[in-house]
Amino acid sequence: MAKALLSLSFLIFLCFISGELVKIVHAQKTWCVAKPSSDQATLMANINYACSQVDCQILRKGCPCAYPDNLMNHASIAMNLYYQANGRNWWNCDFRKSGLIVVTDPSYGNCSYE
Repeated sequence: MAKALLSLSFLIFLCFISGELVKIVHAQKTWCVAKPSSDQATLMANINYACSQVDCQILRKGCPCAYPDNLMNHASIAMNLYYQANGRNWWNCDFRKSGLIVVTDPSYGNCSYE
């Protein structure tokens, strides 16, 4: 029993250091959204950072994800675009502890999260 536990621990360690643990544990699709407790300044900083790294045109007025037009919605979409583009690793959704990885698709209406 101890050998099996040691082997399993070693395997998990190897997966963790290779950055694959999240993919093994969460083989299902995941998304990154803003934590509901995030303040306005943090949400704005997250939008600015994410959109400086990925294309956020989907948030422009008239696009499907522009509404509702509020910081929580826009930050969640921008953060998810960044998260998806950078490999869906937990650290790509950290955003100074203001990101939350979810397993339920947050898409709504015609706004499809990748």
